[in-house]
Amino acid sequence: MTASEIEAFLEDQRVVVVATNGPRGWPHVMPLWYVVREGEIWAWTYAKSQKARNLERDQHATLQIEAGDQYHELRGVMIEAHTVLHHKLEVVSELGAEILSRYGSADDSQDFMDLVREQAAKRVALQFMPRRVASWDHRKLDDGVY
Repeated sequence: MTASEIEAFLEDQRVVVVATNGPRGWPHVMPLWYVVREGEIWAWTYAKSQKARNLERDQHATLQIEAGDQYHELRGVMIEAHTVLHHKLEVVSELGAEILSRYGSADDSQDFMDLVREQAAKRVALQFMPRRVASWDHRKLDDGVY
């Protein structure tokens, strides 16, 4: 994919699968909702989650976002990233509101913002800073490949 195709793909998709280095040497792979900010994937998770603990110990993560059901439709992006964990309540709250807004769970009420802040107190914001990006789009393959 071109850079602009990758950007559009990331904006269009809804789930990122995040692989971190688990405590026993095995990859820990979990899905997250996300937003794209200036070319970076941002997500939030519970501060006590295994993925957060893994990222506190080792900032390396591999992200995968994919789409398609049949072979000739498969496309996706893999991102090797360094991760920054943000703990400040305002940073986490702002991200939480942005994520919930993207996924249709937000409104402008004070009750909603209070709920976001309540959740943010238990969470961390994950900023994935890309170091290497690979993409694929089987829709571009010549006819008859498979």
